[in-house]
Amino acid sequence: MNTITLEVHDDRYVVTLDRPARRNAIDAEMIGELHQACASIETTPRPVLLTGNGDHFAGGADIGELRDRGREQALAGINRNLFDRIAALPSPTVAAVSGYALGGGAELSYACDIRIAAPTAVFANPEPALGIMAAAGAGYRLPGLVGHSVAKQVLLAGRTLDAAAALAAGLVMEVVDDPVAAAHGVIDRIVRQSALALRLTKTLVDAPGAHAWADDIAQAVLFESEDKYERMTAFLERKR
Repeated sequence: MNTITLEVHDDRYVVTLDRPARRNAIDAEMIGELHQACASIETTPRPVLLTGNGDHFAGGADIGELRDRGREQALAGINRNLFDRIAALPSPTVAAVSGYALGGGAELSYACDIRIAAPTAVFANPEPALGIMAAAGAGYRLPGLVGHSVAKQVLLAGRTLDAAAALAAGLVMEVVDDPVAAAHGVIDRIVRQSALALRLTKTLVDAPGAHAWADDIAQAVLFESEDKYERMTAFLERKR
């Protein structure tokens, strides 16, 4: 791959956006390679750490390409389909964000389940200043992450969220000097838990509306699993 690296570990994937000279701007080639990464992850699900090479997570979409896109490309949802696919990955995803997460880069981070920021992190959606809108998921993800008021400040008033503001708004889990190391620490905790329980939990949390009956069905599946029995037996034996 030319624009990303995909590291496959026994218990996780590490995906790194790798166009540091362009602040990891998301171009068509990167979109295609991220789809390839998603295909691998979907085949053998494991938690995912997503980050950027260099000082920045992703400084937005490639403006040169966006300028030449027309109506048909917009209707194809090129970036949105990728980010929806990332959001739907079966295992938890953790974004480690340093520097700029702007435009499409911000929307890519919104598609992850958890975000950890460096003190340098800046989240923003300046698309209206370029004559377009943030149409790759920000409109329906950001309000759920930070509330409608803050989302409108970002999407309509051009507000940028630095690391402290992102933490206060609940967009990021924590602000640390080394977000990649912290993200690995989060994934260390994730992989000690039941993969099936996490997969069902993520599916239900992301599902729209109330679905108490679906929670009952998912719990019924887990109650019959050998993993549940072994984990609870080990817990009881530790208590003794």
